[in-house]
Amino acid sequence: MTNPAAAVAASPHHTAHPDEEPPQGFTLWAVFRRDPLRSSVTDAGGADELRAAVTQVEASGVTVRGIYDVSGFKADSDLMFWLHGPTAEGIQAALRVLRRTALISALLPTWNYMAVHRDAEFNKAHVPAFLRGVAPAAWITVYPFVRTHEWYLLPDEERSRMLADHGRKGAAFRSVLANTVAAFALGDYEWVLPLESDSLTDLVDLMRALRQTDARLYVKEETPFFTGRRISVADVPEVLS
Repeated sequence: MTNPAAAVAASPHHTAHPDEEPPQGFTLWAVFRRDPLRSSVTDAGGADELRAAVTQVEASGVTVRGIYDVSGFKADSDLMFWLHGPTAEGIQAALRVLRRTALISALLPTWNYMAVHRDAEFNKAHVPAFLRGVAPAAWITVYPFVRTHEWYLLPDEERSRMLADHGRKGAAFRSVLANTVAAFALGDYEWVLPLESDSLTDLVDLMRALRQTDARLYVKEETPFFTGRRISVADVPEVLS
């Protein structure tokens, strides 16, 4: 699919001024699925409780960038939350607040990614869209990324050349927001790559275009993918019904 440097290039106006202190922050994607042994909460009261929980979370300093309908794309996922904040422990506490609500407590966890903003490969000026105050787009696809051991033993100039070629292909997709973040030691992956766009087909076409580069030879792992549409709290009961 793609790689961290290419995802950086896919986002327009993605660099910070060299004299600016880059924003820092942790971020989490939490994916849930319906439990076939439990009934879903579908009344308005469930949405009201979840809305109050989101308000509580954001009052604590954690931002809910989006709630996503990921149902139908895969058999093991229905709903996804994207959170970000200044500390990992704050995000952990926020997720617990959301999980205690009737709507979310009836679900089973499918996947979590925790990550943090650090320097991107060969582009220290990259700042993820979500940390630059860019509004969230309608669609997201998010996935983890791990490089081969051989990649890290290549000369810097060779890696830089391959990433520049990869990045030029990604830069053609101007509607796509890149949010590359590091995940070393935070789980089983090296990077997490969330890509946002108001056009789902732009995400499809970007991922397809980036296959045709030699940097692909050094990809070890880049699944699972979770893709979905950003929804409101009021939409959650219908998605889970």
